[in-house]
Amino acid sequence: MALPLSRRTLMQAATAGLASAALPALAQAAWPSKPIKIVVPYTAGGFTDQMARLLQVGLQKQLGQPVVIDNKPGANSIIGVDAVAKAAPDGHTFGVVIPAFTANTTLYPKLPYDPRKDLVGVSLLGVSPLVAAVAPNAPFKNTQELVAYAKAHPGKVSFASSGSGSAAHLTSELFKTLTKTYMVHIPYRGSTPALTDLMGGQVPLFLDPPPNLIQPAKAGRIRLIGVASEKRLPILPDVPTFVEQGMPGMLGSTWASMIAPAGTPREIVKRVSEAVNQIIHSDETRAKLEAMGTFAEGTTPEACDAFLASETTKWGKVIRDAGVKLD
Repeated sequence: MALPLSRRTLMQAATAGLASAALPALAQAAWPSKPIKIVVPYTAGGFTDQMARLLQVGLQKQLGQPVVIDNKPGANSIIGVDAVAKAAPDGHTFGVVIPAFTANTTLYPKLPYDPRKDLVGVSLLGVSPLVAAVAPNAPFKNTQELVAYAKAHPGKVSFASSGSGSAAHLTSELFKTLTKTYMVHIPYRGSTPALTDLMGGQVPLFLDPPPNLIQPAKAGRIRLIGVASEKRLPILPDVPTFVEQGMPGMLGSTWASMIAPAGTPREIVKRVSEAVNQIIHSDETRAKLEAMGTFAEGTTPEACDAFLASETTKWGKVIRDAGVKLD
C-alpha cells in the first residue's frame, strides 16, 4: 500500500522541479562565462583578419568577456572552418569567413563538415566589391577595349588571381562568361605577388579588393577600369561600375560573414548578431570600412543564412560552367 506524500515531500519535489526548469535560464543568464574565440581561417593581416579585429574591442565591451582572435590558416579556409564546425555550440566560439567558404562547397568533392548542417550564419559584416586593374603596358585602357582585344586575340590575354577558387578568380571567370571571351588564368599565392607582376607588366589584368589597388593606381602604376558592384565606391568615385558599362550581371566581391557552430542557442546567436551590428554601424567602424572600400552591412542571422546560401548557388554555377579545377 502506497504511503501518502507528506506536505514537506511535496514541497521538496516542487522546489526540485522549479530548480530543474530554471537551469537552462540560469545557464543562459551566465553566458558568456569565459573568453569568446573568433576563428579566422587565414593568416593575420589580411581582409578576413582585419574584419574580425574590427569587432574585437566592441564585443569585449558589450559582452563583458575577452575576445580572442584565433588564426587557423590552411586548405583554402577549410582547416579554420572545420574548427568552428566542431567547436562546442555553447556561444563561446565563432568564425569569420569570406567567399571561399561558399565556393568550397562546389570546389571540393568532400569537406570535413557540412556547411548547411554544421554551421549557422550570425551576421554579414561587410562587402568589398572587386576592382579590375590593368597593367600600364596593357594594349587596352578601359573595359570596352579589353573586351574587344580579348575577342580579337582569343587566349592571348591572361588574368591574375590571388589563388584558384578565390573571389578574384571566380569573378574573372564570370567576366569571361558574360563577355564571351577566352582568357588564361594565372593563379598566384596571394594578392601581393599578383599585384607585383601586374605593376611590372608581366600580367595585364587583375581583379582585387580596393585596399591593395588604391595607392598603386594613384601612383600611376596601374589603371582601374571597373568595379564589380551595383554602385560606385565612395573611395573610388571616378571608377565606373561594370553595371554602368553595360554588364548588369558582373557582380563580384570579397565579403566577410560571422558564423557559429550549429546548435548554438538561438538567443545567443541573436544577441551576438545584435552586438556585431551595433559595432558595424557605428560611425567609427563605418569610416574604417569606407577607407577599406567596403560597404558596411550588419544583418540578422536569418538574412546571413540566406546570403550564404545565395552565394553558394551563384559561385557553384560559375565554377561548373567554367570548369574550374583546383591547381
